[in-house]
Amino acid sequence: MTALETDLTTLRRMEAEAERFGRAVKLDSASTFECIVEGARHYFMEVNTRIQVEHRVSELCYGLRFENPEQAGDAFEVHSLVEAMALIAKHKGKLPRPTRFVRDGAALEARLNATDRSLSPHAGGVIVSWSDPIDEEIRDDQGISIKNPDTGMFMRYRLAGAYDSNIALLLSTGSDRAQSYRDMAEILRRTSLRGQDLATNLEFHYGLVSFFLAHGVWAKPTTKFVVPYLTLVGELKREANEIDLDYAFHGIEKRSVAAAESAGKDAVAATRSILERKETLLERPMKKLIEEPHFLSAWLSQHKSDFVYVGDDVEFTKNPVEVLKDTYHLLHMDDQPGAPAALVIYGHDQELLDQALAFYARLGKHVPAGTSWAELDRTLRGATPAFGFSQADWGRIRAAHAGHQLGVEILEILPLLAQKVGFYELCVNEDLTVTIPERLLDPTLQSAMKKVLVPPPATKADEIVAVSGGMFYAQETPSTPSFVTKGSRFKVGDPLYIVEVMKMFNKVYATFEGTVDEILVEGAGTIVQKGQPLFKVTPAEKFVEEDPKERSRRVRENTDRYVLRAR
Repeated sequence: MTALETDLTTLRRMEAEAERFGRAVKLDSASTFECIVEGARHYFMEVNTRIQVEHRVSELCYGLRFENPEQAGDAFEVHSLVEAMALIAKHKGKLPRPTRFVRDGAALEARLNATDRSLSPHAGGVIVSWSDPIDEEIRDDQGISIKNPDTGMFMRYRLAGAYDSNIALLLSTGSDRAQSYRDMAEILRRTSLRGQDLATNLEFHYGLVSFFLAHGVWAKPTTKFVVPYLTLVGELKREANEIDLDYAFHGIEKRSVAAAESAGKDAVAATRSILERKETLLERPMKKLIEEPHFLSAWLSQHKSDFVYVGDDVEFTKNPVEVLKDTYHLLHMDDQPGAPAALVIYGHDQELLDQALAFYARLGKHVPAGTSWAELDRTLRGATPAFGFSQADWGRIRAAHAGHQLGVEILEILPLLAQKVGFYELCVNEDLTVTIPERLLDPTLQSAMKKVLVPPPATKADEIVAVSGGMFYAQETPSTPSFVTKGSRFKVGDPLYIVEVMKMFNKVYATFEGTVDEILVEGAGTIVQKGQPLFKVTPAEKFVEEDPKERSRRVRENTDRYVLRAR
């Protein structure tokens, strides 16, 4: 029996049990029967005598048909569970038992929450603009993104943080699960939320959906999956922080110029000129990927079949120019008419990219079907004419190919980053379970990578500041003593305070040893801002900040290792 057949059998058992439960307690409206599933076993957890936010997936896949048992053809359909609840409340026993029918093959829901990169609540932000829904998108946002009917302008919305962190539900449907995932990826790619001090899990969803599209949409991750996944993304970010892309590009430029010297001054000048024009074309999307690790995760997932590792090196199996085009598309930098220049590909860069793509499109008409990129690249770098071209034409084609490929090896840094941190070790098995590398389950590493994803606010050496905005509590409960008092000695890992944000109570622990000299916040329930000083302290050891020159030297040495390996 396959994993999916096992799941179907389990689902049918749960449905039968839910129906028996409902009859036993005389439920007379829509309710939610929840279970925890582990392999082929399931465990009853709770029943909510109401529907919950996940109900949209159910009603997008199924509808209810009420048929008059006494008159054939007398029937009506209900596509909303809320509508069904209202009908039942109004008419109760007068309604016939409904039958379920299929509306669509699959549906997917992403809860858009006010959280930071590590999925910790982030209150207080203001949504200034929100892109319109696309054709594939179903958006439930409680009216947040409705525009002013008089001006057509987006009405700003503050995420106060007093209640749930949920902002909206983004939903997609499809004839099968893969289609619903592809549509969701497109929704997330084209959704643009901008604002002041705004943080959401939009980028996280994009990376996660891309991961499952690449590894298998029928995967069966457990509740243990997300934190290790975030830890892996944190490892990507930590390694990416040790790369200087400007330095990398100019390192490639020096190497390319050196290689051209044997061909004379004109070749050197041409090489420099081409690379000068291509610098922003190549660096801008790379910098966005390096800056946002969830985008980098999405890129590595989407392109996992476009390169192979050869020892400690990497080779693209797809034309890097095409990969570059796909990268701009992934980042939604290629199809936003009228958007600010900072958010889209520059006009002159688009021209360079279009020229390269047009060259390979024309060339492709002469290349035999099934020719691999490696074979095509090797042929185009050879002196012997191929594909029916004359010697004279071949020289121009070779020169054009060399120019279009010049500098694109900077893209190889991205799969090399993945190799360095073992990104592809987190994978889906044939039985649809997920292999999680043991290191990603280490609480110490998880905590460290959370800080990489969301660095603590800047602080002085003699202060402890609030890690986020929210409501400050000095103790676990009103009847228990404060975690620390004036004069208290604390060690690494000792609890210092609790901050409540969006119904979540986050206990904050000491990251160093020291003594509390003064408490700057008094009283339970005090509202604090991110970065606000909470305690004056004397650290047990003196903090020594890294010399900026030393950091620059270290980053450049690390970058050299990537550039020298990249071909």
